Amino acid sequence: MEKVITALQGRKKSPTRLTRNSKLFKTILKAIQEKKGDKIVSLDLKKIDEAVADFFILCEAQSHVQIKAIADNIEESVWKECGERPYHSEQGLQWTLVDYVNVVVHIFDRDHRKFYDLESLWEDAERTEHND
Repeated sequence: MEKVITALQGRKKSPTRLTRNSKLFKTILKAIQEKKGDKIVSLDLKKIDEAVADFFILCEAQSHVQIKAIADNIEESVWKECGERPYHSEQGLQWTLVDYVNVVVHIFDRDHRKFYDLESLWEDAERTEHND
């Protein structure tokens, strides 16, 4: 958790604000869905002054192999569709973070998502579910 916090604190949000209709946002969602990410939620953080990004996108995976597959697919799809590489990526077996500055993606196993409970930490954010 400390590595994630340090990584997020060391950068600045882009002055360009994103929406859920942005190409980057939609590409990330599609990449998660292609690899069967579960319980996909976005948190709109734009109205929270202390927020480190415009959006967090969270999802669950059934195994560390699926976590890696989702993260890899996000990076490949965003590069192909948007021409962007992540600012930072933090790979882990139970939690992987892919940071595009204005959008930070958190891919968890079920137990770690419950333990860290980012949705509660950012409960002031507008929450949208993106499950098929």
